[in-house]
Amino acid sequence: MDKTKIKVQEFLARVPLFNSMGPEELNRIALGTTEVRAERGQQIFQRGDPCVGFHQVLYGQVKLSFTSVTGVEKVIELIGPGHSFGEALMFMGSPYIVSAQATEDTLLLHVSKPVIYREIHHDAEFACKMLAGLSQRMHSLMCDMESYALRSGTQRVAGYLLKELRDPQATQLTLPATKAVLASRLNLTPEHFSRILADLSLQNLIAFKGRKITILNPEGLRHHAGH
Repeated sequence: MDKTKIKVQEFLARVPLFNSMGPEELNRIALGTTEVRAERGQQIFQRGDPCVGFHQVLYGQVKLSFTSVTGVEKVIELIGPGHSFGEALMFMGSPYIVSAQATEDTLLLHVSKPVIYREIHHDAEFACKMLAGLSQRMHSLMCDMESYALRSGTQRVAGYLLKELRDPQATQLTLPATKAVLASRLNLTPEHFSRILADLSLQNLIAFKGRKITILNPEGLRHHAGH
C-alpha cells in the first residue's frame, strides 16, 4: 500500500463520521477518497457542477455562496476544520446549487458517492451518523432563517460574536473571514455590519482592530444578542 493511501486513512480516522470505523472499513473508504488542496481564493467547484461525493475540511476554510444576476454575492456558509458539505446534494443526485471557494489555504478530503452508499448498505451505525450530520446541517440553516426573519442586525452580530468565542471564559477572537464576507453570511450589507461594530464599540461592549475583536462586556453583549 502506498504512503498517500496510509496518509488518507490517517486523515479519515480523525473525521467524526468515520472515527468508529476499524482499519478494514477505513481501507475501503480510502479507495474512494481523494485529497483536494486549494490555495486561498481558489474555486473548488462552481454552481452547476456535478456533485459526485462530499467534502470534508481538514484545515483551512471554505466559503459556500451564490451570485445573483446583478453580480451580488450571497455567502451561505463558512465551513471550517472538522466540518463537511455536499452530502444532501450527493444523495439527491443534483448538481451543486452553490459555489465553493477557499478563503484560506485549505486541505479537504473528497469522499465519492459509491463508497458512501456501500458503507450505508453494510453498516447501520454509519447510516445513522450520516443522518445525524444532515439533520444538524438542516437545523443550523433553519436557525439562520429564523435569525434573518426575527432578529435585528445588532442581535445577529452580537450573537455571532458570542458564538465565535466558543470558550465562555475567553474575551478575544479573530474573525474567520473579511467583514464583507461575514456581513453577507449574516444577511447584512458591509456598511450595516461596520456600523453595528462601531456602535457596539461606542457602547464599550467590544473593541476591535481589523479582524481582532475583544469582548469588553460579555453580559452586555449577551443582552444585545437577546440571550
